[in-house]
Amino acid sequence: MGGLNLEVFKFGMYVMFPIGIMFYFGTNLDERFAVPDFWPKPEQANRVPLEKEEIHAELQRLRARRLYLRDRRLEAEANMRAKEEAAGNSGGNDEGRPS
Repeated sequence: MGGLNLEVFKFGMYVMFPIGIMFYFGTNLDERFAVPDFWPKPEQANRVPLEKEEIHAELQRLRARRLYLRDRRLEAEANMRAKEEAAGNSGGNDEGRPS
């Protein structure tokens, strides 16, 4: 068969191969796998208000936004309803037959 030298070589390969792979892929990870500008900068991120005035201002802003979106939705629904009524009144009766 192979002998003692072959067994020593195989043992060395079994031990050193995983260590070499881990060393090769494990070093310099920041430069290899870094995505530039992946994390937002502090001025771009959301900031949780901590002071009472900041919390009140944020609640006012959210309330104003919610009311604005509600007014837009109600206006769009009213316009849609008006269009449906105009389209419904222009042709025949309710049964779909011409009068």
